[in-house]
Amino acid sequence: IGLVALSTDFTVEQDFRRICKNQNLNIYVNKIPFKNPLNHENYLKMTNHLSDVVNNILPGEEVDTIAYACTSGTVAIGDKIISEKIHSVKPKAYVSTPITAAIKSFLKFNIKKIAVLTPHPKEVNKTIFNYLKKSNIDIVSFSSFNLNFDNDIANVDPNYLLSTIKKINYKEVDAIFVSCTALRAVEILNEAEAETSKIIISSNQALIWDSIRSVNIKDKIEGFGKLFLR
Repeated sequence: IGLVALSTDFTVEQDFRRICKNQNLNIYVNKIPFKNPLNHENYLKMTNHLSDVVNNILPGEEVDTIAYACTSGTVAIGDKIISEKIHSVKPKAYVSTPITAAIKSFLKFNIKKIAVLTPHPKEVNKTIFNYLKKSNIDIVSFSSFNLNFDNDIANVDPNYLLSTIKKINYKEVDAIFVSCTALRAVEILNEAEAETSKIIISSNQALIWDSIRSVNIKDKIEGFGKLFLR
């Protein structure tokens, strides 16, 4: 699996290695240039680097799956454009992104209504809201930390994240979606599901689940939410 992580992301590579440590696969990471703050213009700048960054993951070698690890960046650029850029240099690779993987996980559980928690600023949140609505997902509540920088997002304490999840409006939903690859959500998924009695889907969890299932790893992995038991 080739992982494209933002140059400013502290979290996603650690989550891949945490979850996949006992699996029969190799993870190769390359960083894509990104400059904060989090906004549409800066997300779009990644488009120009994507093919080169992917090409430099084992150059000249086939890679089974490329995981592009940016939820809001996928929404801004468009998942079709991301796939095209990746396939221009790794034509046989399966392509996964956090938001497309999350939608796939919703289908797996027949999730129709969700509560959303993101760390993003208002304008970025609008794009995520609209993407989910266009995917026929009913958003019952939408909450945010309204942060502008990836290092601030990575510094959100997992216990504080857990306490925030417990406070949002989730009573009438099928699941809670915690967006953003920089949030340390993977570390508290089991506890959050136990506390809320809801399925919790996070960006990194969905991306990793989709990536490993794409290379035919079917093992149930304990400790990271109900999704890895599917």
